[in-house]
Amino acid sequence: MTDTGTPMRILLVDDQDLVRAGFRMILSVEPDIEVVGEAADGERAVQLANELRPDVVLMDVQMPGLDGIAATQRIVDAGAGKVIILTTFDRDDYLFESLGAGASGFLLKNTAPEDLVEAIQVVHSGHALLAPEVTRRVIQRFAGGGERVYRPDLVADLTEREREVLGLIARGLTNTEIARQLFVGEATVKTHVSRVLLKLGLRDRVQAVVFAYECGLVIPGDDGATNSDARG
Repeated sequence: MTDTGTPMRILLVDDQDLVRAGFRMILSVEPDIEVVGEAADGERAVQLANELRPDVVLMDVQMPGLDGIAATQRIVDAGAGKVIILTTFDRDDYLFESLGAGASGFLLKNTAPEDLVEAIQVVHSGHALLAPEVTRRVIQRFAGGGERVYRPDLVADLTEREREVLGLIARGLTNTEIARQLFVGEATVKTHVSRVLLKLGLRDRVQAVVFAYECGLVIPGDDGATNSDARG
């Protein structure tokens, strides 16, 4: 549910009628979810997102005219909704272009119905989500000498506690889990997370994970401990 107790508003975007019907059927049985619109192409998706202001947009990639990645960029830039990319194609270019466009989630269309519902809830709550099979590829692309898309020197602007929180985000912990581990209130964790994202110029927790690995705050394959002395 939203903060007002109303159902989460979902916009379905896919050029195949049967796919949209299938998603609508899955979501229609959820009491806290309401499908408020459907679009078969990117241009219509952008128009409806601006009109309806959905909480979450489920977005296909390959569509006639404006594709899903370009539509995602326009929707996110307009603040018209959070976007979860849903695609049949497990391709790196789709994955990284989607994240670059501002998508908060990336899932394959063979995702189980219960996982799709959970993804909507997670993204609506302000977190980001990647299909398990693509998370490792995100880490491998940016960690260990790969292409750098962020400024590692900015980690020096973080306090020791903020670096600690960033490392825990990169390990996949929720705000509740971080609060439990650090023995602080969840509201305090939310404040730290917001400051981390602001200081580093990051859009969401997905970008925070990439940043943490890229800067050496977390090392792939280690036991999950953070390197608090890392400066990039």
